[in-house]
Amino acid sequence: MQISYSDWLTPQFVYITLSAVVAVLIWIEGEMLKQTDGKLPQSKFFKVSSLLDTLWFFISVVILYVIDLTPLAIAVPAAYGIYTTFGWIYGTKLLKRKGIPDSPKDLVIPAKYIAYSQSFSLVFFCVMFARIEFSMATDITIAVTNIPTYYHLCRLI
Repeated sequence: MQISYSDWLTPQFVYITLSAVVAVLIWIEGEMLKQTDGKLPQSKFFKVSSLLDTLWFFISVVILYVIDLTPLAIAVPAAYGIYTTFGWIYGTKLLKRKGIPDSPKDLVIPAKYIAYSQSFSLVFFCVMFARIEFSMATDITIAVTNIPTYYHLCRLI
């Protein structure tokens, strides 16, 4: 049985896979913020990762309208949009309690917001991983179309 890349490498699969990468980046950002006690790390990785997280919100909104997602896969961009929107609201509320600093260098991300972000990233990643694993194990199409099994991938090589 020969499986071509076009059978399983769909825009939906790419989006869901990249969403899992974004979830891991959110977790790493949280760990970096914990190490600096909430102060923004000055590393280039942190800046690029934060920018990517923000851009992913807009990409997720566009994905809802551009890609023909399966009904269950629609939950991925919807969940990310809800997380980001509520994150902005929650973060603003937490910052108002402590006062908004004059400079970004004085900004301290509250521990509660870091916990919120990392909780989301953990659940978001696990749901996507479980969805892909379930699809592969049962050969039932849920989030992606016709993902090849490990056996099929080895035969392609």
